[in-house]
Amino acid sequence: MEYIAHPLIKPKKIEKRLYQSALAKTALERSSLIVLPTGLGKTIVALLVMADRLERCGGRVLVLSPTKPLVEQHAAFLRSSLNINPDEILVFTGELSPSKRRDLWSTRKVIVSTPQVIENDLIARRLRLDGVVHITFDEAHRAVGDYSYVYIAEKYMHQAKSPLILGITASPGASSDKIQEVCRNLHVEGVEIKTEFDPDVVPYTYEKEIEWRYVDVPDEIHKVKELIGGVLTDRINELKRAGVLGPKRKDISRRELLWFQDKLQRRLKRNPNPQLFKIVSLLAEIFKIKHAMDMIETQGVSALQKYFDRLRNEASSKGGSKAARRLVEEDNIKEAMHLVEGREEAHPKLEMVSQIVGEQLYKNPDSRIIVFTNFRDTAELVTRSLGRLSDVRPARFVGQASRFEDDGLSQRAQVEILQKFKSGKYNVLVATSVAEEGLDIPSTDLVLFYEPVPSEIRSIQRKGRTGRGKIGKVVVLVTKGTKDESYRWISMRKERSMYRKMKKMRELKKERKKGQKQLVDF
Repeated sequence: MEYIAHPLIKPKKIEKRLYQSALAKTALERSSLIVLPTGLGKTIVALLVMADRLERCGGRVLVLSPTKPLVEQHAAFLRSSLNINPDEILVFTGELSPSKRRDLWSTRKVIVSTPQVIENDLIARRLRLDGVVHITFDEAHRAVGDYSYVYIAEKYMHQAKSPLILGITASPGASSDKIQEVCRNLHVEGVEIKTEFDPDVVPYTYEKEIEWRYVDVPDEIHKVKELIGGVLTDRINELKRAGVLGPKRKDISRRELLWFQDKLQRRLKRNPNPQLFKIVSLLAEIFKIKHAMDMIETQGVSALQKYFDRLRNEASSKGGSKAARRLVEEDNIKEAMHLVEGREEAHPKLEMVSQIVGEQLYKNPDSRIIVFTNFRDTAELVTRSLGRLSDVRPARFVGQASRFEDDGLSQRAQVEILQKFKSGKYNVLVATSVAEEGLDIPSTDLVLFYEPVPSEIRSIQRKGRTGRGKIGKVVVLVTKGTKDESYRWISMRKERSMYRKMKKMRELKKERKKGQKQLVDF
């Protein structure tokens, strides 16, 4: 094996891959967004760029990543790879006091931080970016709207003497507007794209077998669906009477709900109006009703019970919303709550998860498996269900935030679970979206989606957890006749659209290069 040879990279530490070196070379020439599939070394490209900038320009480099676990992970990787004193690599998070951050900022070569911390320090003028010779924006697709990346990139371009930006991501988004917004916000001059099918990448990738498995909505939940659906229809009719929806409309999408909420909230700031408050509360009710419907259709009775428990708690708490209080007093909701109370019917997906995981571990007892769920309650149910099987050692892996009867996992607990998953103490990780982005999770033999996700970014990130060091398998569970089916097609369409746009961008780039060459030749 050939290794990278660089004064600031430890000898025989980083395998030399031509596509990584080529991407790093381009990223050193101009600020770039690099799109590279999960598991193919985006962080190594960033390392090569950092090392070169530090050697040639001095100063310091900044690495930004969205979460504390990712920040700690990047810092550990850089300490093990960069040929500098490990004390020169410092982690900035909210746990380090502002005064300490101010004092330490100019004394280190490498700062790894969450973006919110840097944004706050810039606003408070505790630090400046003029001595920073390079910034890496990890999970660069987040650089939209008012996310901290946008502010930091803008400040960097104004303050730095010779700014160089690198954005890295596995999936920039399906929309041309979204991709262009990311590029504009990060001030990048070029986009470099590699796919699993590029000749120089193919030797390092493995096949992924993708399978869709369908389950039926259980008959026993139809009555509950009917009750919840009746409340939804009533609230849609209220929106019609308020003039929010047209008379022929039968439903409203989540996107529309969010749009209306944002629009009305802005109007309320300018002109507090009782009628507007009523409509905003009505939209909140519809959100909650739709969530209850999703629970019963795609997650099952137990998940709906837990959601109803939280709804009752919200309604009875001092700061509870009017929407929650109104819903728990609704006759149909009361009856639905009564019907699911104490029932333990499992959604067919639970049985299918046990079957698929059992089959995988029977074929290969040393397998590592990740089960992705959209909801924490479902993660708890799946973990409990898998724990009853022999030879299955599951661990629930969720975010840090806690809520009613649901404690989150501290950063330390997350790290411990991942270490035990790597060592084999756990062989199944039952995870929510916290495991989608960047975390150093070993390549798995099987990734199982409890339900599809309508996001090409999240879908690609989840699939990227397998097929990294060996052939992998992805199984997606779909409940017939529910939003699962529409989410399947939405996700597939967005993925295809993203790859088409990326391919087009690459072709345009080749044409520009070709045109430049012809001009020089002339």
